[in-house]
Amino acid sequence: MESFMKEFEHLKIHLEDLKKVTNSFGSKVIGVGGFGKVYEGEISHSKGRSLVAIKRLSREFGQGDPEFLKEIMMLSRYSHENLITLLGYCDEDGEKILVYEHAFNGSLDRHLSSNVLTWPQRLKICLDAAKGLEYLHDHRGTQQRILHRDIKSANILLDDNWNAKLSDMGLSKVGPANQQHTVLVTNLVGTPGYCDPQYMETYMLSKESDIYSFGVVLFEVLCGKLCFRYTNNRLEILVPLWKQSYKDKNLDQIIFKDLRPSMDPTSLETFSEIAFKCLHYSREQRPTTSLLVHKLEIALKCQERHDMKLTNVVGKYSKGEEAFFNIGKTVICYSASSFFQKIME
Repeated sequence: MESFMKEFEHLKIHLEDLKKVTNSFGSKVIGVGGFGKVYEGEISHSKGRSLVAIKRLSREFGQGDPEFLKEIMMLSRYSHENLITLLGYCDEDGEKILVYEHAFNGSLDRHLSSNVLTWPQRLKICLDAAKGLEYLHDHRGTQQRILHRDIKSANILLDDNWNAKLSDMGLSKVGPANQQHTVLVTNLVGTPGYCDPQYMETYMLSKESDIYSFGVVLFEVLCGKLCFRYTNNRLEILVPLWKQSYKDKNLDQIIFKDLRPSMDPTSLETFSEIAFKCLHYSREQRPTTSLLVHKLEIALKCQERHDMKLTNVVGKYSKGEEAFFNIGKTVICYSASSFFQKIME
């Protein structure tokens, strides 16, 4: 073990320094997860000095030494702009602590039901996260393939510019990247609602298991809510309802109400189609990460073009001009007052 940890010697941070910036772990709590409490503090680390997130292992939450070591190994060996950066760790006096770059806007799950995040911002967050997953799955076969095993909105962190970064690699598994299908037989881990049904039934993990979980996140972003809720003290998974709404062409019933008025129809169609395909029961029918990234890029570009056209039209009206819209073979002209009344409906 000591020889193994020598590789990460440069990441070590002394416990006393961490106690100083967290008041001996008595304050500055910014979150709680499957690993334990997360604190905020400014400290010197492997890349300089900055405000960081300090995650302290608490045995009561179920994770332990294996996840601690896995997190250090994965995030120190694999680096990407859409993966959270590990800045240091502490392994002293029985304490297991991980130090990360600070994601100032927290995790995605906290913002699902907020009207602060526009549809274009949500698309960009999904695209960022998909790029991080594409890097882990490594479809080009240049490195070992990483299966995350716990993709969920709570594990997608957002920086001060709302850029998304995948986090929590402690449950991940490594497989060969030079195979079309990487399948590992392993114990069942993950979060209810996000887990691949085939993985739950067979204990056979594949990269497509991550794709399924990502599809659940896409629907959460679209619907503005988590994929589960408690009804009469019972856990209810919303994914089947969401899938049925898509099949029945009733997306309007589940889309987050604050998003619908500004959505470009093509953007919505592209996004919802790839999200639904991620949730296919058959692993072979689920998209690859490269296709997922491609479709999300299309959805974002369609929305950006839509918004630009709308901005140009509004610009004309601000000058008191009239603008014409072609709807089929019918040409409609709106005056400034009627146009603004129309878009506010």
